[in-house]
Amino acid sequence: MRRRLDRIRNWSHRRAEDWADPAESPSTSDTECSEEVLSGTPPVLQEDPKTDLNEIKGHLEITLLEKHFLQEELRKLREEESSVDTLREELEKEHCRNVELEQKIKNMSRRLEDPTSAAPIAPPPQALGAAEKDKEDMYSRFQRWLLRYLGVDFQDFNFQPEEEVAEPDEQLSARRLTENMRRLKRGLRPVTNFKRDLSALSSWYSVYTSAIAFTMYMYATWRGWTISMFLFLAVLRLSLNYLIARGWRIQWSIVPEISEPVEPPREDLTVTEKFQLVLHVAQKVQIIFGKMADVLEKIKNLFMWVDPKLTKKLYVAVWVLFIASCLLPYKVLGLIIGVVAGVKFFIINFIFRSCPKLRERYDTVHIVWTSLPTDLQLRERGDPSLSRRLSECDQVPSGEDVGAGKSFSTKRGAFHEVFNLPESELPLTACEGGWRCCLINRDKKTPTDYIRHGVLYVTENHLCFECSRSSSSKRNKVIKLLDIVDIQKYKVLSVLQGFGMGISIATPSTQKPLVFGAMANRDEAFHLISSQHKKTVAMVTAAIPET
Repeated sequence: MRRRLDRIRNWSHRRAEDWADPAESPSTSDTECSEEVLSGTPPVLQEDPKTDLNEIKGHLEITLLEKHFLQEELRKLREEESSVDTLREELEKEHCRNVELEQKIKNMSRRLEDPTSAAPIAPPPQALGAAEKDKEDMYSRFQRWLLRYLGVDFQDFNFQPEEEVAEPDEQLSARRLTENMRRLKRGLRPVTNFKRDLSALSSWYSVYTSAIAFTMYMYATWRGWTISMFLFLAVLRLSLNYLIARGWRIQWSIVPEISEPVEPPREDLTVTEKFQLVLHVAQKVQIIFGKMADVLEKIKNLFMWVDPKLTKKLYVAVWVLFIASCLLPYKVLGLIIGVVAGVKFFIINFIFRSCPKLRERYDTVHIVWTSLPTDLQLRERGDPSLSRRLSECDQVPSGEDVGAGKSFSTKRGAFHEVFNLPESELPLTACEGGWRCCLINRDKKTPTDYIRHGVLYVTENHLCFECSRSSSSKRNKVIKLLDIVDIQKYKVLSVLQGFGMGISIATPSTQKPLVFGAMANRDEAFHLISSQHKKTVAMVTAAIPET
């Protein structure tokens, strides 16, 4: 814009010089005038109207551009004035703060120099000794030193309320779920390796390694170096980890590690594959949480005298240790505990693992731990219906007694009416609640018939599937155990880790085997169905020769 403005200005100046007024031009000579008079053609200036319009247009453009630039400069000046005002206000605030801080510093210095100023003014003593003055100087110097070097640290002890940071919500993703499972597995690998090495030492997997470890442990215990030995092993482990982190290839383990193949993560999972993946992870989490709950409940019940016979053994052991700690020196007590622990870990555990019957009879720790009940077991013991159910499970049901003494009903009605079975056909005790699953019939083409969600039951002679999304009994499935040709564990998706969550059942009436998938308790259901199938087939084959 500025270049264009300069160009227009130069052009206007050149035009003005070319079209200057003849009156302002220098006078011509007399000879030229006489020649013009003689010729009879006086010079007349004729101006073109187009050139005048162009000149006016150029002047207007110049004025407009100058106006635009002046407005821009005026706006910048106003902004600078506003910024200057804000800077002036901030400068005044900072000046006030500096004055306040200077005043506080002066007050603090006065207090440090004269610590008795805050106290009521007392008449000065007649004469102060040199020793007292030195004491006051030392005291004031000590106060100044504390304020200078420790004043900032004292301010850190100001109690402030903790701010609760809300955790961001994470969207459910199949890829993220598999990645977290693999991260958890990699994180637990050192713990599992350490546990496996301890088990190998106790079971004498490597005779030479276990013998050397047992000799070193017993010698360190005899000399009183048990704690020093464990600390030295910790230092050695950290040193080896440092060398491994620096690039050294050091692999030492009692049991050789087995490398598991790592499958690359898939991003193009279908809805069914994602559903199976979520169910697989849920099954793993359910098993882990169940084991953790069992351990915690057993520990709680051990200390709460739920089973007095078991807690009494712990009570006596604690009393013995307390009396021994009061009577025996700590060196002797540590020697006894170390020797007993070493013999128990290296010798007694090896004998008990090699001879399970001896373990069941003489291993007190194992007997107490396995005998401790969980809250679920206590609830079953305290419920009369459950105890009666367990007692009925031990008896072999037969015909009329079962039909007369026991009945079972589903959400849609009586069990025998829902599946059109005799009244004697009832679910087994282990599956009275049924197993939630989905039936995949690969002979069907329509989606409603291809997959159905429901509950699976096992009776003495039948396998019953109740569809949960239909009130009609036609969509239910009843399979005779004698008609089953083959039973196998089935994995719906081969790309997923684990052994799957389905059961494949082949019958003569279907071209492809029926699949009961998405079953959380797949292993329990498979064992029950296969055992009941074998039992039914054995009963039929045993009855054929008699007839």
